[in-house]
Amino acid sequence: MTKSNLIEKCSELSVRKQCELLDLSRSSFYYSPIGLRKEQVDLMNQIDLIYTEIPFYGYRKVWQELLNRGFHIGRDRTLKYMQLMGLEAIYPKPKTSVGNLENRIFPYLLKNLKIEKPNQVWSTDITYIRMSGSFCYLVAVIDWFSRAILSYKVSNTMTIDFCIQALEEALCKYPKPEIFNSDQGSQFTSDKFTKLLLERDVKVSMDGKGRAIDNITIERFWRSIKYEDIYIKNYSSLKEAKSGIASYIDFYNNKRLHAALDYEVPFSVYFN
Repeated sequence: MTKSNLIEKCSELSVRKQCELLDLSRSSFYYSPIGLRKEQVDLMNQIDLIYTEIPFYGYRKVWQELLNRGFHIGRDRTLKYMQLMGLEAIYPKPKTSVGNLENRIFPYLLKNLKIEKPNQVWSTDITYIRMSGSFCYLVAVIDWFSRAILSYKVSNTMTIDFCIQALEEALCKYPKPEIFNSDQGSQFTSDKFTKLLLERDVKVSMDGKGRAIDNITIERFWRSIKYEDIYIKNYSSLKEAKSGIASYIDFYNNKRLHAALDYEVPFSVYFN
């Protein structure tokens, strides 16, 4: 039985209070999976390919590129799919970067900052992961100096819960960072998320509005995992995607050579 099944709509306690007692976000309780036709998923996968190849395209240029590739789709429909996917071009993400107005926005602290050691800066982000006939989301926490992936979670919904789980795991397994950077998405500006950092005296940094390039280190990882694993494997289920992503991240951290690291692997640099 899931936590959502424990909530009673006719209870004397409000749904909000029941969610708080169960440590469950209300978005998780109210979420209902939206069925998509195969042609819709195929279009979203093509949008993901275009974005990964040309990440600075906004939805208008993505739409034109779809037309050039022979896909018949309207501009508004392209925008709707990109909102659902949470893609981040060099302008505010229509879905994941729209924060809750009640949540605090922190200044960007990484401008002109020289990254000199592990655990100086961590950052996080969410990306769309294509599957055969479906899709899911991947959130990861990365160390900027070593490019090591310190934790990650895969989910079929884009709620705050799997983001918090990834952060908690990284903070539990490794020394805390000096600075933690994210975009201004509602998952990362929430009090529940930032509290985990502030109570450990970690400085919170957030990308400027419409500045996807501020979090470029993890954007490069998204490009690597998609070209080197996701697009090649074309996973058929969430279970298969989770297993494959786990294998790739293990390879990435322990075996994949990085030119920017003088051809060392991320974990070798991180632990040394």
